Amino acid sequence: MYTLYYSPGTASMVAHLALLEIGAPHRLELVDFDANAQKDPAYLKLNPQGRVPTLIVDGKPVFESAALLMLLAERHPEANLAPAVGTPERAAWYQWIVYMANTLMPTYRLWFYPPDAGAAEHPANVRAAIQGRIEGAFDLLDKHLAANGPYMLGEFFGVDLLLTMLMRWSRNMPKPATEWPALKKLADLVRARPSWKNLYEIEGLTDW
Repeated sequence: MYTLYYSPGTASMVAHLALLEIGAPHRLELVDFDANAQKDPAYLKLNPQGRVPTLIVDGKPVFESAALLMLLAERHPEANLAPAVGTPERAAWYQWIVYMANTLMPTYRLWFYPPDAGAAEHPANVRAAIQGRIEGAFDLLDKHLAANGPYMLGEFFGVDLLLTMLMRWSRNMPKPATEWPALKKLADLVRARPSWKNLYEIEGLTDW
């Protein structure tokens, strides 16, 4: 039995989706951001960064959403969230997960949380640079999908859950990810999966 500490629509989505895809027994613990529960001393003992997700695995807390996706895929190979170990596809799976975790996720953090960069709001030129970096990543991913899709590795794996979660975060940006045709095709495929629909019902999400 896993326990996932989550907040609706945040980086915990990918771990929640993976658990639903696997069908593994789990329970959810809501971390109420409105009540600043992520900074509660009890929660900070689990996740010193005060962020979500945190997953309790064999009684011990593990955090970082991309790491949780990889861990769950490895613990449940029957769910086919990752290609077989030792294959070229497995190498690509690692590559794209780390690319998204290293490139898109921290840049989104700067976009949504200007105080992390030391400002209440970003100056226009800084905001444009952050937007450009996110859109540059979407350019690269869209070109890859156009040549190799419809999924990141040709067929569905857990990396597609991570990318679709990250695309969702762009929905209110000046140019959302769905304006790239191959990215939109992937998003439509993942959003049609039972796990995505189930997560929306559980987490009470409505907007894309």
